[in-house]
Amino acid sequence: MTKAKKDGKKDGKKGRKRDGGKHGKTRESPAQLRELLRIPDGERVDLTSYAADATPAGPADKAAGVLATAQMGERLADLQERLYAASTADDRRRVLLVLQGMDTSGKGGTVKHVIGLFNPSGCRIKAFKTPTPEERSHPFLWRIMQALPQPGEIGIFDRSHYEDVLIARVRELVPRSQLGRRYGQINRFEQSLADDGVTVIKCFLHISYEQQRRRLLERLDNPDKHWKFNPGDIEDRALWPAYQEAYEIALERCSTADAPWYLIPADRKWYRNWAISSLLLEHLEALDPQYPKADFDVALARKRLLSDTREPGAE
Repeated sequence: MTKAKKDGKKDGKKGRKRDGGKHGKTRESPAQLRELLRIPDGERVDLTSYAADATPAGPADKAAGVLATAQMGERLADLQERLYAASTADDRRRVLLVLQGMDTSGKGGTVKHVIGLFNPSGCRIKAFKTPTPEERSHPFLWRIMQALPQPGEIGIFDRSHYEDVLIARVRELVPRSQLGRRYGQINRFEQSLADDGVTVIKCFLHISYEQQRRRLLERLDNPDKHWKFNPGDIEDRALWPAYQEAYEIALERCSTADAPWYLIPADRKWYRNWAISSLLLEHLEALDPQYPKADFDVALARKRLLSDTREPGAE
């Protein structure tokens, strides 16, 4: 991906290479998307080196991207059903999709357009907001543990435990010494999830400063979107550099082998939806859940049904 300036504007609007760059891959690369978008473990992260409007390995344009995302629906639904079915035979595996990003980066849109491809009865969606008094009375991971997916489910976090090292750092809500310990606590927590059969897919929705401004203006210019606007969003824009630094630290310290971060360029909504759908598909295909074998005599059950031809109540 190409280099971006600190204020979120890109170097050159036309003729700029849209794919590859930072990860060294192009659209023609056969590498899986999860390898292409993954944040390298333990390496320093500089968000200015990732273009928020890039489309690495993606379809050629919006129309192709929307079509490709829709075409993944049947396969995703099949794998979800198999995952849920396997849980009835004591398979503890499940998936947790974590969505993080600046305001307007598309966390809610991802839930609507991507998770809409699944059967909602097998999903557990949780949007984390300002902690309640009860939640503040517990360690910061307590409320996260209450919302984890059960075996066979696909869990989706709209924001997550990372708020406690993001806004907590920017707003200085806790002492730096306590904040520093939280990264290790998060890594140990996510490792325990992986050890218990949870596939953790953490997606950072990378939006540019200018694109965020455009999306906020769209909300102001449409009365039907005023409910989504918070004047505090303007104040948070003044803290953009601090938030970017907080994300860089979190991505660097908490991208691990079993719970890596994936950076999703999010200026183009269609690419964001395609990329996250593709990541989910790749991970579910790697899990390859299977329908459990019957624990009863199938032939006998069929024979009984075929022989039962009387109407209820008949003599």
